[in-house]
Amino acid sequence: MAAAGAVAAPLVVPARALGLDGNVPPSERIIMGGLGVGNRGFHDLNWMLPEPDIQWVAICDIKKSSRERVKKAVDDKYGNSDCKMYSNVTEFLATRPDIDALLIATGDRWHALMAILAMRAGKDVYSEKPSCMTIAEGKAVLETQKRYGRVYQTGTQRLSEANHVFCIEMARSGRLGPVHTAYAHIAPWDSAEMRTDWLPEQPLPPKEELDWDAWLGPCPWRPYNKAYVDGAWRGHFDFHTSCIGEWAAHTFAQAQAGLDMLHTSPVEYEYVKNDSGDGMVTRFANGVKMILSRFDKHWHGSCGERFDGPEGWCAAADGYGQPDVSNPKMLAEFKKVIGDYQARTGRPMSHVRDFFNCVKSRRLTVANAEVMYRSMATVHAANICMWLKRDLKFDPVTGTFPNDPEANRFVSRAMREPYVY
Repeated sequence: MAAAGAVAAPLVVPARALGLDGNVPPSERIIMGGLGVGNRGFHDLNWMLPEPDIQWVAICDIKKSSRERVKKAVDDKYGNSDCKMYSNVTEFLATRPDIDALLIATGDRWHALMAILAMRAGKDVYSEKPSCMTIAEGKAVLETQKRYGRVYQTGTQRLSEANHVFCIEMARSGRLGPVHTAYAHIAPWDSAEMRTDWLPEQPLPPKEELDWDAWLGPCPWRPYNKAYVDGAWRGHFDFHTSCIGEWAAHTFAQAQAGLDMLHTSPVEYEYVKNDSGDGMVTRFANGVKMILSRFDKHWHGSCGERFDGPEGWCAAADGYGQPDVSNPKMLAEFKKVIGDYQARTGRPMSHVRDFFNCVKSRRLTVANAEVMYRSMATVHAANICMWLKRDLKFDPVTGTFPNDPEANRFVSRAMREPYVY
């Protein structure tokens, strides 16, 4: 009788599992995890979780408080306690073949190595920026992406925001005439020349709370100081890409997109005698200039770009209601320019949605590995120009400085075992 009763009892399957009521069935969901999801990464997490075809299942972080914060957010979202926590990236990658894609939001020093390890493990990657610490690291990410056929998106999200896309398309499409100059914003704090000392040693926390050796990763050994973990790693040569990399990891890609130069980097860098690189003129092989600008004299707001041509100029930055233009009549084309862009590219006006769409379609993302490599090579070449205090010539084909062994010493950095690719 019990068996008969069991057979007769109705089977209740949640609508979510069947893909009903607007839910996406499990077979069509992208299984997601995170590597190093701190403050910026938590913003990305909250950006990704509402997407209906995403299922977040795990977090790997060397910091216990970050692991627990992410787990709580994910479990609260799904109403369960299923999000798993890990502290060792090697174990994590080896034991979770079910995960399709990873958000990488560590500090700068780990971005490239994490991306390479993840793609080798068969994962697609959304990596926060700056996505590499050296020209050689960026090239290695690109080569790994090509070899393993993974989808890669760097977190230069303004390439997917309408105001920036409008300015980029105004320049790229010729509406400004042949653009002769672009301006790209660099961070108005810190300097290009970073600290090479280290902070005073403090007692190490328990490894379960924070794995300091893993926090350092490929960087040289440094004594523990809590300030590093709280964000004071910025401004230190071991860990950072300077005031240039802080914002130009975004804005060089934005400017290069409008110049239709995402496949290359400038070939000339003119040293400027200041501490930031403000006013540095870089030139592409066709003679078009891209100028570094520390202050908002070409726009208002942060992370801006501007394009100047014989028919006018256009600029955008964060916090804009609409782009700045030399002639207000240009804005009458705003919807058409964005519509034409979307029709031509098939891109949404959402950076994470573009990534997820590409995970499914296997096409290149808007901020793919080559876009990252070329714009970050520009960042690093500009930094090297400032460090050596002289003009430089760069070969984008080889990723080196021709006949310049002094500059080529900075193309790569030694990586500390076992944190190597």
